[in-house]
Amino acid sequence: MTQQFNDNSNSAVDLKSLLVRENEQVEWKENVADTDDVVATLSAFANDWSNLGGGYVICGAQEGKDSHGFPVVTAVGLTAARLKEVEGKVMAGCRERVSPAITPLVEEIVLPDESKRVLVFIMPATSHVHTFRRANEGNKHYVRVSRETREARDGILRELLVRKGEAEPWDRRVCATATTNDLDLIALRDALQRMNVFDPNRGIDAYLSDTNSLSPFVPPLCGRDPLTGVLRPRNFAVLLFGRQVQLHIPGAYSLLSIYPGTDRSEPHASRHELSGTLVEQAKRSIDLLGVESHVAYDKNDKKSPNALKYPQQALTEAIVNALAHRNYELNEPTRTTVFSDRVEIVSPGPLPLGINVEIFRSGKATSKWRNQSLAWFLNRLQLAQAEGQGIPTIIRSMKVEGCPAPRFDVDESQVICLLPAHPRHALAREYKSIEEAISLGDFPRAKQKILALLSVDPINHRALHLLAEVAPVLDDIDLVRDHLNNHPTIESELPPNTLTRLADALTMNEHRNRADMQIGRRLYLAATRGYVEEMEVRKVAIGLSRSGDDLAAVEFLDKQFSVHEEWRNNPYFLQARGNACIGLAKQCTNTARNRSLPPPAKKRAWDDCRRYLSSAEKDLQNALLNAPDRQLKEFINKNLEFAAKMRQTAGDGNRHSQRPSKDHTDKGTRFKRN
Repeated sequence: MTQQFNDNSNSAVDLKSLLVRENEQVEWKENVADTDDVVATLSAFANDWSNLGGGYVICGAQEGKDSHGFPVVTAVGLTAARLKEVEGKVMAGCRERVSPAITPLVEEIVLPDESKRVLVFIMPATSHVHTFRRANEGNKHYVRVSRETREARDGILRELLVRKGEAEPWDRRVCATATTNDLDLIALRDALQRMNVFDPNRGIDAYLSDTNSLSPFVPPLCGRDPLTGVLRPRNFAVLLFGRQVQLHIPGAYSLLSIYPGTDRSEPHASRHELSGTLVEQAKRSIDLLGVESHVAYDKNDKKSPNALKYPQQALTEAIVNALAHRNYELNEPTRTTVFSDRVEIVSPGPLPLGINVEIFRSGKATSKWRNQSLAWFLNRLQLAQAEGQGIPTIIRSMKVEGCPAPRFDVDESQVICLLPAHPRHALAREYKSIEEAISLGDFPRAKQKILALLSVDPINHRALHLLAEVAPVLDDIDLVRDHLNNHPTIESELPPNTLTRLADALTMNEHRNRADMQIGRRLYLAATRGYVEEMEVRKVAIGLSRSGDDLAAVEFLDKQFSVHEEWRNNPYFLQARGNACIGLAKQCTNTARNRSLPPPAKKRAWDDCRRYLSSAEKDLQNALLNAPDRQLKEFINKNLEFAAKMRQTAGDGNRHSQRPSKDHTDKGTRFKRN
């Protein structure tokens, strides 16, 4: 077919698009010095290793470079004689030296220079595997990899034969070095029993057959050697039930390494070499990884207080997927590496043909097994998910647990599944680093790490607790003040224990000022409005008293006692309330001593003083009866001694308050001392 360069209406060839760049589907040739190169490329397009549907060879395209060094091509064309010569030689080579023969489509494209034309060979993919025989060489298989035409060898050739259906998949082939004596019959029987397919009346030997299969979807466990006729187990049977699997399949083992840090530079790591059957390797790997699936607890997260570092289901699926779908013709182990923030599982070999990488990463790829028979058994043994469910299960379980999405890296040599740890565990490592810095006295470094965490999350509870620890030591209470001032709304979002820590840092600081006490009081009051755990109740009450709000402390404890009757005899709480009542009594004393008050007001203040003292003494006496340690008893006794002195003062003061003073007499009369 002949067409004009600027008219593509009657052709399947869009020359302009084909001249943009050379790739897996496009090969450029200028004057075609060697037509064998064209035939080899056409046979590679017919083999269609990359599953692209075929390709184009453009003859009469001159390759050059632009001003930036990138390849560009110019359609220079071929003369009529050269075009006819090239077409004839290429078509003859496709008929006579390609097996099975191929017949590419041919198009001629007229250029503005009508003395020349571009010759285009179009080769669709076929369902066969083709070889090409160059002059003085034997038949070879060719494939297209990126922009190059290469001879298919070893693993690529075997995969090509399997893809085209001209060779059995590896797992179905008989193992040339093994016999039925190399199978562990006890392991086989146990597996068949677990699968509910074992018939004790037949015996185990009946299953070592080349004719009887367990399912229409898998071949018999054994097959006949094509040369000797010896009964041999198939590769999948050796992997699952072999006595010495690695003797027959050298790459069929696993390595599991555990590093304490985030990379391999750590000087200490544990390494486990896992051999045996695939079932044994899977179970051992899952057991070792199960240790990593521990819980991080956050009591402030009411919705999800427990967070697994990794979902067990995701770890199991990732391990079994790697073992089931890897390429066992490669002498590389299945590698699992555990870091402090992730697990990486490497499965040797690329994805099976026809699976789109991006769709695979999303978990929506159409299921396709590399080792279908092996996967069938793993599924029946309840180690693998149903067909096509492994990747979606990993993605879903990570999402449900609150972990970051898994990542799948794919290339021509391996598939890597990366499972990131739950963010709470990453924070736990950072908290540990800060705590270590504090223990070592490196408070400036601890401060930097704390501020870094708070810059990302201003209401990070644990970081705020650590800030409350570090700021007083650095004599830099401004760290707390500034954070609260810069984030005025966080008080309503913080739990009571965090509010208490921040308030303590402000009110217990040696250089505290009135503003600090006011902020502290506000924080303590905010804490009383939430649910306060038992171990925090006394801290809040004492903090309120320290910040000058004894009444709020008493009211807070009264509320706790009304809600939690079992706390009413708690000696620590009773001591705190008794102490707050003494504080209220002191306030009443100060009021009663105010000379500007009339006698009735003074009397009322002294009465309230004695009432508070009575309440204090009652609480303190009860606390003393139940005090569990000497230190608390000492506090209580000091409180009682102080209350006794105050009661004496209150009695004396009350007698004086009943006498009219010079400044407050009825009807203008003056009080006269005797």
